[in-house]
Amino acid sequence: MSSYDLIVIGAGPGGYVCAIRAAQLGLKTAVVEGRATLGGTCLNVGCIPSKALLHASHMYHEAGHNFDKMGLMGEPPSIDWTVMQGYKAETVETNTKGIEFLFKKNKIDWLKGWGTIEAAGKVKVGDETYETKNIVIATGSEPSPLKGVEVDNDSGVIVDSTGALTLAKIPDSMVVIGAGVIGLELGSVYARLGTKVTVIEYLDAITPGMDAEIQKQFQKTLKKQGMDFVLGAAVQSATAARGKATVTYKLRKDDSETSVEADVVLLATGRRPYVEGLGLDKAGVEMTDRGQVKIDDHWQTNVKGIYAIGDAVPGPMLAHKAEDEGMAAAEVIAGKAGHVNYDVIPGVIYTSPEVASVGLTEAAAKETGRKIKAAKFPFMGNARAKAMFQGDGFVKIVADAETDRVLGCHIIGPNAGEMIHEVCVAMEFGASAEDIAMTCHAHPTTSEAVREAALALGDGAIHV
Repeated sequence: MSSYDLIVIGAGPGGYVCAIRAAQLGLKTAVVEGRATLGGTCLNVGCIPSKALLHASHMYHEAGHNFDKMGLMGEPPSIDWTVMQGYKAETVETNTKGIEFLFKKNKIDWLKGWGTIEAAGKVKVGDETYETKNIVIATGSEPSPLKGVEVDNDSGVIVDSTGALTLAKIPDSMVVIGAGVIGLELGSVYARLGTKVTVIEYLDAITPGMDAEIQKQFQKTLKKQGMDFVLGAAVQSATAARGKATVTYKLRKDDSETSVEADVVLLATGRRPYVEGLGLDKAGVEMTDRGQVKIDDHWQTNVKGIYAIGDAVPGPMLAHKAEDEGMAAAEVIAGKAGHVNYDVIPGVIYTSPEVASVGLTEAAAKETGRKIKAAKFPFMGNARAKAMFQGDGFVKIVADAETDRVLGCHIIGPNAGEMIHEVCVAMEFGASAEDIAMTCHAHPTTSEAVREAALALGDGAIHV
């Protein structure tokens, strides 16, 4: 019987990062993964392939709308969907092969198959049982179902996020159920490629939980790009017949019912922890009422030696949150002090423009009872953004009115996903808005908008 210091179940961003960190700290480590490739949902059918399509569709959109303004004349390019799918697949393969290389470099064993926890210290994979001092559950999540909507990715008519990445052709029309991150990212891909996209959302605003001003600007921007929105609508059913789909929904304000037909329906109503078949009941692992694995402040379950991280536990379902937890759990297991600051975990929507946020929204900050201040700086006042035809959007910073300490930042505009990390570092160090305002920023860069927003919290921004 093979024996390890640590067996990680799941090779997604949380799992493989946990394993690598554990190996670096001298632990004999193995990872259980049933997919044919490493990287989990993120690298195989999530973050990475969707970003490839987002990039390709953005390039196509730019060629058709802004190239002539820069003197790049001629007909815009046509779309070869097969080649674009090949580019996406190559991107995925490069990344998953990279994880295999890192496993070999760090002497991590890949136990191929699906794992079951027989008891604390025992993991079964196929017909073989392995002994281990510690187990980390990093099994990730799967798309959440919706009553009345039966997903069949093979048919390509009613699909989830996985199916939406591999459609046989670019559809003429698409209905997206859910105006969250996944729905808007994939919806925007097809909208830029010429699909008529309609988004149906149960709540009265898109991107639930985001800053209200960001929500409004974001919806306005996506509408300009051709996406339609039906808000405050409860989907009753989605049915497929003769290669088409029909979605029926009720408006919450008056219960009026409407049906809309589309070539493709994308169900994007969120994700749920994937823990089926792990044997958690048998092992005695406690769960939350939302189907998540219950953990303590050190990522350990109620069963000593069994830990859990990532989408399987409470908190935002983000790959980088899982990575942070993976490193922290490995460090705790190795006898060190793992650290995750849950108040400083950024979120990014990779549309065009990008949307990024960290910390408290203005509304959430006010709910804490403290005096707060907030200020914005528009990208129309930023020279670099205007040169790139990306002057829409703004940077908004929320701070404590008495201490000037930064509590949150919300950006919609070019490079938002990169710029947010300046504020993340500032918040990690407890910086004030004045600290950001007094820091020299290179000109011309879009990052200057962050400094200008910080200046606006003081005596005033310069370029507005």
